[in-house]
Amino acid sequence: MTSVETFRIFETWRWTGGWMRQQVGRLLVGLFIALPLPSLSAGLSAEIPSWLNAHVGTGEGQIAAVVLQRARAFYGQRLASGAVRNLCYFAMDATRPNSLADGSLGRRFYIICEGSQTFRAISSGHGSGRNLKGIADFKNDRQCAQNFGNALGSELTTGGGYVTAETKTSFKGYYRTPSKDIVALMRPFLQFEGQGETGNARTRAIGGHPAVVIRNACRTMNASSPYVDPDGYVPLGTLVDYSGGRSNGCTSWSPSDAGDIFAMVQNNPTTLYIYPDVADIDAVAQATARGQSLSKAGLYWNASCLKEIGAPKYWSNAVLGPIIAQYAKDHPLAPSRPLPICKGRS
Repeated sequence: MTSVETFRIFETWRWTGGWMRQQVGRLLVGLFIALPLPSLSAGLSAEIPSWLNAHVGTGEGQIAAVVLQRARAFYGQRLASGAVRNLCYFAMDATRPNSLADGSLGRRFYIICEGSQTFRAISSGHGSGRNLKGIADFKNDRQCAQNFGNALGSELTTGGGYVTAETKTSFKGYYRTPSKDIVALMRPFLQFEGQGETGNARTRAIGGHPAVVIRNACRTMNASSPYVDPDGYVPLGTLVDYSGGRSNGCTSWSPSDAGDIFAMVQNNPTTLYIYPDVADIDAVAQATARGQSLSKAGLYWNASCLKEIGAPKYWSNAVLGPIIAQYAKDHPLAPSRPLPICKGRS
């Protein structure tokens, strides 16, 4: 059996089930890494293959041509240099809407595996930004992202190229399942390494993670927990799935999609290209101000989101960083208070 055939079997198992799909994917990752790579390791073809070209477009579930071209070029560079050898790469179009007219989540994150000729579009969150009242408003609504930037503390998405790095898992609290069991939320985080405008990704703790969090937490007794505080308490709250919602600048996925992605990159880094970058944002903003057609100018932005936001804006670290730092100095955080004791939930 060739490595390509093994890879296709691996892809089929990993993408066609629920819990078992994720477990099998994780078990096969180590075996798959040891296999000889198909011809893709020699680099990508200059032309987009016909099977992939069929997924190019601006419709739902499709990828815009410029997004794919940038993602392929970035992946190809890293593949040729030996920085990555994963047969799959990622792309995201942060100009697309979060949700569709029927209420379903918009698909704007792409998993592309040219070695097995598979293409998958899934939902993903964008950076929420912030509103520093009276100082600067760079907040994003849930549906469409208008503001982008790379300033520390901005909670904005930064377009450009990244390479996936290490994964770390952190305890976020306990929650109660429908069967009344109390379970710890251990949320994995995939660190991104960037370059240029994305180069401070590690400083900003920018990466990818499942879109789940513990809300409305209180403290309950659990002396046997490894996460117990000095008084014998642990946080207990409600598990919230905010798939398709906003993030603090990271890329967030639904829990099931996140499981697939983490299995794909475990000990096998790959690339992610997020559209738009700084030049795209500036060019679209200028064209919009002139009333110029984007298509005639050779530019791209999702039409429905451009109509909603009016024009995009990029906030650089050089401009926004000092503003955020001064705001933090003028508005120090109040001393943290312990969570209240749970009543009726212990």
